[in-house]
Formats: sequence, C-alpha cells, structure tokens
Amino acid sequence: MQTERIPRTTWREALVSTFARGRQEVEGAPGEAGEPLGPHIALEHVGMAFGKRKVFDGLSCSFPRGRISVILGGSGSGKSTILRLIGGLIRPQSGAVVVDGQDVTGLSERRLYEVRRKLGMLFQGGALLDSYTVFDNLALPLQERTTINAGEIADAVHASLEAVGVSDADGLLPGQLSGGMLRRVALARAIIHKPVILLCDEPFSGLDPVSVKRIEALLMGINRQFGITLVVVSHHVPSTMRMADHVLLLLENRRVDGSPAELRKSADSEVVDFLDEGPERAAN
Repeated sequence: MQTERIPRTTWREALVSTFARGRQEVEGAPGEAGEPLGPHIALEHVGMAFGKRKVFDGLSCSFPRGRISVILGGSGSGKSTILRLIGGLIRPQSGAVVVDGQDVTGLSERRLYEVRRKLGMLFQGGALLDSYTVFDNLALPLQERTTINAGEIADAVHASLEAVGVSDADGLLPGQLSGGMLRRVALARAIIHKPVILLCDEPFSGLDPVSVKRIEALLMGINRQFGITLVVVSHHVPSTMRMADHVLLLLENRRVDGSPAELRKSADSEVVDFLDEGPERAAN
C-alpha cells in the first residue's frame, strides 16, 4: 500500500494552505490576476466504444484550470464516460487524455495512483458506506492512504465537515441523513485529501430545489475559495446556467461548448431545444 506522510501541522492549516496555493496558481503572478493558465484537462481525438456501441469518435475537448465546467447531454451521450476517462478507470481505444499536463492513457497503475491523488470524486448518490458513521466514512481514505495519526485524522474530518456546513453530523449513519446532507458529507469526503481537480457525477440528482441550490452554492464556494478545477456531469440545465464558467454539450455525433451566455445566444436549433427542454430532455 502506498502512503503519504503529512507534515506535522494542524490539518486545518494544511487544508487552507494547500488550497491557497492552488488559488494563487489560478490567479497568476502579480499583474496577471485572473489570467487563465489554459486547460487543466484535455481529451484529444478520443475514440471510445463499448463492444459495438461507439461512444466517442475523435472527441476533442478541454476543461479550463480553476473554473467550473459542466458536461450536459442526453442519456448515453458519454457524460460519465468522460469522468471515468479522466480518472483512468477506463482507457480509450485511441487518442489522449491529459490530466494536469500528463497523458494518463498509457500510465502504469503506480503512476496512475500519483495522478489520482490530485483528484477528488463526488459520486452520484454519495456512495457512502451504510454501516460506517459519517466520521468513519471520511476517516477511511486517510487511514488507507496516509500515515497520519488519529488526532490528525480527527482534525481533518472535522475541518472538511465544517467546510461543507455539516460539522454536527460526524456520529450519524448515512441512513440518518437527508438527501442534501448526504451529498454534503460526500463532498466533504471528496475534498478531504486536498484535490486540485474535483469530478462530480450528477451532484443534483434526486434533490429537492432547495437542496440543489445549497449544493450548487457549496461547489461554487469551493471553486472560488480554493481554486479547485471542477468538472460536473449534470442534466440540470437551470443550475448549469447559474454556476458554470464553461459548458460542454454532447449532442448526437458532435459537441458544442462555450459559456452559458454563449450557449443561450446560440442559433443552433439543437442547442436551443436542449436548453429549453432541460432536464426532461436529458432524462429521456
């Protein structure tokens, strides 16, 4: 098992300082504040098929560093497949997947581990372990991947829960949480190891409108405060239009991307129809 030793400081200080460095990197040097550093993730001429079903045929797209990108598309368009390609969980039949400057398509498992340490993952539905408390769900990745002591782990767990506004939930089981609380706990687990890229698979699925806006605000806050690059798979058009800096819309046999404002101004009939019909179209 590969482990990481955390310097002896409080986890809260480590969390803040690591994310602060990421924010400075995004904002640039003095005189360059706000200047983008280019793509943090890029897919280059990616071909992907599952058996006889072709998902991508030469897909090229990129996701800007330190920004919120949302991937929209109908069922079966390959939205979640992109997340799996970024994480190296599957490999394309052709093309390259570049994450933080490194092509992950040909990496060994050991070197993939080094890339994955930079990634956080917010799974659809949360994917918490039902028989573990909230505290234990968050502590487990640190117990498995690091050599920090029990006090440092507790500090890390409480700092992460506080960051998402559920600091009083550490003794509860997942079944005792509301849908919105469960998603926030899953988000706390996703950021506990201080990723520079956060992948989110349908973070709003099954949530009521109030909870959708709370999770949306949390994701935006994490991006703005810490400079983390977010790549969000979603079918929720209103939320996308509110939170995204960049939108990738996967249509049949092609893709369209741009800012929400650019997509809203599009004269492309397929784009207009998708954005107007929103979640109902995406779900069918």
